[in-house]
Amino acid sequence: MNSLSAANTRFAFDLFQQFKTSKKDDNIFYSPLSISSALAMTYLGAKENTALEMGKVLHFNEATENTKERTTTDHVENLGNVHHQFQKLLTELKKPTDAYELNIANKLYGEKNFQFLQEYMDNIQKFYLTTVESVDFNNAAEETRKKINSWVESQTHEKIKNLFPKDSLTSTILVLVNAVYFKGQWDTKFDKKNTVEKEFWLNKDTSKPVQMMKQHNVFKFTSLEGMQAKILEIPYKGKDLSMILLLPDEVDGLRKLEDQLTAEKLIEWTSSENMSDNFVDLYLPRFKVEETYNLKDTLRALGMVDVFSAQRANLSGMTGKENLVVSKVIHKSFVEVTEEGTEAASSTVVDFIMKSPPTYSFDCDHPFLFFIKHNKTNSILFLGRVSSP
Repeated sequence: MNSLSAANTRFAFDLFQQFKTSKKDDNIFYSPLSISSALAMTYLGAKENTALEMGKVLHFNEATENTKERTTTDHVENLGNVHHQFQKLLTELKKPTDAYELNIANKLYGEKNFQFLQEYMDNIQKFYLTTVESVDFNNAAEETRKKINSWVESQTHEKIKNLFPKDSLTSTILVLVNAVYFKGQWDTKFDKKNTVEKEFWLNKDTSKPVQMMKQHNVFKFTSLEGMQAKILEIPYKGKDLSMILLLPDEVDGLRKLEDQLTAEKLIEWTSSENMSDNFVDLYLPRFKVEETYNLKDTLRALGMVDVFSAQRANLSGMTGKENLVVSKVIHKSFVEVTEEGTEAASSTVVDFIMKSPPTYSFDCDHPFLFFIKHNKTNSILFLGRVSSP
């Protein structure tokens, strides 16, 4: 699973580089894990150059032990352990818990005239814990659209509605859908009495009032001197998940931080050797972000071209014929961050003061990045930028 999480982390940053170019100073929020697992279901049925392109973009070649030069036809056999790793990872993430709500919903919808191979459908069920559904895009595109939207709504506690707008599924053959819902409770909640209206600086000249939460507590924290930035980790209830905040020192310092940020640097910066427990005055705005991405152009820019080409797509591992092409890859995600948490005994964490330790300030009153990661598998579930709460 470690090799897969490293591959998924690299893919997460490749996506971020694309999004930050197209979205300039806007909020960003997506689940790289959801996107990569949904694409991996397509990859399971890809052959030849289509498979090679997908494997390269998703960094799956790095998730395989003893990787050597691959031929174009043996990727399923040689990379079978990628799908096994996804099976383990998704099983781990789907374990029931009352600590947080996490739902990663993936599904393939295919035109019913295209018969999927039984072996492919069995493997999708086995490795990705989901199904392929045949629908009538040709004669009932609008009814199919409503059906897909209703499924997504039910999977995301009605937070994600109208994933596909009216008339968006005409001339469709295969649709890959992934939706993510997450709501976490902090290990130690923010006291609502400490939340005050405060200015959030969009840039050096412009600010807006926000509801700023405050907590004085012990957090894992580090200051990146060379980067003029700070990192702080907030655990969620149960400590299976954490939110990592990356905050530039300067109001307008985010672009510099983003330009220098890589998967390897994030792993290094957030390692246990670099982060240590410190008393911190944390100021974090309440925020809610909902984003929709049509990923076709983004994935093509990264090098995943053939799968979208009617002339070159080879998804014969799905149907036994080279008659299938991916029409759309849509990703919609939602996150809400509030004071809510559980009143656990961890409030006693501030009671072991022997001397007056130094207290650091971590004031998210200007644009910052955040990651939500699953600690046991070291998987980045969500990645976002808050430019305007």
